[in-house]
Amino acid sequence: MDQQKIKILIADDSAITRGIFEKNFNASGLFEIVGMVSNGRKAIDFCSENDVDLVISDYDMPEMNGIETTRILTKQFGIPVCIYAENNSVRSQALQEGAMLFEVRPSFTSFTSQSMTPFIEKIAETYTKRFSSTHHHKRLASADTTEKKKTGYPAHSFDILCIGASTGGPTAVQEILKGLGNDFPLPILYVQHIDSGSDKKMVEWFNQTCPNTPMELAEDGQPAKKGHVYMAPADTHLIIDYINAAGAPVLKLSDEPPERFLKPAVNKLFRSAASLYKQKCLAVLLTGMGRDGAEGCKEIVDNGGYTIAEDKSTCAVFGMPAAAIELDAATKVYPRGIIAQEILKLV
Repeated sequence: MDQQKIKILIADDSAITRGIFEKNFNASGLFEIVGMVSNGRKAIDFCSENDVDLVISDYDMPEMNGIETTRILTKQFGIPVCIYAENNSVRSQALQEGAMLFEVRPSFTSFTSQSMTPFIEKIAETYTKRFSSTHHHKRLASADTTEKKKTGYPAHSFDILCIGASTGGPTAVQEILKGLGNDFPLPILYVQHIDSGSDKKMVEWFNQTCPNTPMELAEDGQPAKKGHVYMAPADTHLIIDYINAAGAPVLKLSDEPPERFLKPAVNKLFRSAASLYKQKCLAVLLTGMGRDGAEGCKEIVDNGGYTIAEDKSTCAVFGMPAAAIELDAATKVYPRGIIAQEILKLV
């Protein structure tokens, strides 16, 4: 019965392999192929929008390999992954990163349907034992609205976007801001660890490269406009003081001591946003050294908000996002290239 079949996504950059897998997994009667993609980033994007029980992934793929894909899908989506490769060299790494199963790919040089049978049956057996359909659908049913069940996204809207970054941050933020397009519907507050005297030049650079989201250095008492970016000045904490009658966040520049030797500190902004906006707060923590922003992400999540951490595969330094993930404070983890489109889906 189709309802009892295991819904799988196949990720492999070889069209030949995808074709062979499609034919044999369908013929087994155990699986329903709901999609086929050519790399890990596309697998993550597909799983964010579709109901997938299991991902069957090649190890060696362009843009994002099977290990990096597994790390995100298992930890952030709760979707098990079977990794395969031409030999056993990555078996221990795959299992350590959370793969449900590692298998050596069947040889296609002397291909017969019989050569695929043990491979397919082992995957089905392992999934059935460890991830029954009842267990899997509990994950889907944990969503508290029909919309979230369908899309994986919260049904409520967001009123603020906060971004924190350090080493490698400007290029990461540039890519995301460009991807947000014109008329972004939320105010954007941005804390970047930056040297004194460099903040004005950085704002000028952003305005030249991302004219779709005008940026300025935040000023004390300033209401933040939708679609505009407000960056914390160097050596000054940026926080949200209150929300005015028009619903706009009113900014405050604070001369409080550095936090973890950092001023501005991402944590300061994120905490204030968590306190005022609760579940309406959306925050992104990008590449950077240290742990700044992780505790702020935790407060946002604890207050019902939503956080995105940049995946290791695209970070210049995987310090700040890693710290948030360790605290279970990252609602989702995405490579930089898809963060903007995920934000747009959320807002």
